Amino acid sequence: MTAPSSNGQPRHKRDREATRAALLAAARVRFGREGYTGTNVRSIAQDVGVDASLVFRYFGSKRKLFEEASTEDAQAAGAVLAGPAEQLPARLLEMILREERPDSSVEHPFIAMLRSAGDETIRDQLHDQVCDTYIAGIRKLVHGPDADLRAELFSAWLLGIGVARTVVRSDALADTTPSAVAPYFERVAGILLGGDDTEPASN
Repeated sequence: MTAPSSNGQPRHKRDREATRAALLAAARVRFGREGYTGTNVRSIAQDVGVDASLVFRYFGSKRKLFEEASTEDAQAAGAVLAGPAEQLPARLLEMILREERPDSSVEHPFIAMLRSAGDETIRDQLHDQVCDTYIAGIRKLVHGPDADLRAELFSAWLLGIGVARTVVRSDALADTTPSAVAPYFERVAGILLGGDDTEPASN
């Protein structure tokens, strides 16, 4: 019989959950730095100090491990999209500048997906997440003609900021803050999204 831990939970269950969590954390780091193709299960297991067979026991496959490690991004998307619609651009900027820290060992999940975009399934997943969440939300804010194009241009600009911070690690963006970027951000948002004084986009 397995001895209970101090909190009453069976020790083997507690250890299994801790190992599973450690594998997920190691997977996020590996996928973020090396992409899906460049990461192998053995390396993830070695990072945690366990046998690679545990990865398959807990997650079933490398693909399922990647999908679970990427759920953080879906949760972040839900939180960002849940606020007032007119504040979405500012929330997206804040998310990028605060979560994509160049000194962090775990990069933003979007970066892991970008580095893994050579895989067709992951590329389709990235397309759906970007287009069906962020770009769709931005599209609703665009005033004037060419709304689809302007929403995608604005979203691409935001995504580029994240890539420059985390992948390129450019000096100025690495040290900046939302308040420092805000004046320039608002000018670009005004050009690409328009304002109340412009004609609404026709359907």
